Amino acid sequence: MTGDDAELIALVLAAGDQRAFATLVTRHQQAVRGLLMRLCRNHALADDLAQDTFVKAFNKISGYSGAGSFRAWLCRIAYNEFLMSARKRKSADRALERLQAEPHETSTQPGAPGARVDLDRALAELGEEERACVVMCFAGGLSHSEAADATGLPLGTVKSHVNRGRAKLKAWFERKEAAA
Repeated sequence: MTGDDAELIALVLAAGDQRAFATLVTRHQQAVRGLLMRLCRNHALADDLAQDTFVKAFNKISGYSGAGSFRAWLCRIAYNEFLMSARKRKSADRALERLQAEPHETSTQPGAPGARVDLDRALAELGEEERACVVMCFAGGLSHSEAADATGLPLGTVKSHVNRGRAKLKAWFERKEAAA
């Protein structure tokens, strides 16, 4: 099925067209899953949260006002799903973060490029909101204002998080390079 997001959303709203929604999912699933993967650093959890995101989006698509991009609206739902999951799994996440922060051979996946593993380790150094803003703006391709809409943070706060996060990432990679 073809058409821009607005046409597909209109089909879903008018007739509950599941094929139109499936096209929207196909179009945006990589961005949503990538965002969630960078936020939670767990493939299985990212997949579960992405599925929850699209189920919630289908059930609440009438709440999409058309203001802003559909992708930013999905990212907001995904971010909220991540936050709810983080609240539920707080103690397990702390243990997982401690394990992931310690470099050891089992933390790398077979065939995963070293740069990807380094980026994930560097992102783990950022605070939760900084990481969310950096991932949304750089990996997710959202503008600062779209990231602000998705996170519910003020635009200035998002810009600050992105700038501080970028500076921390740069410093992390410079330290790594100096140590090598």
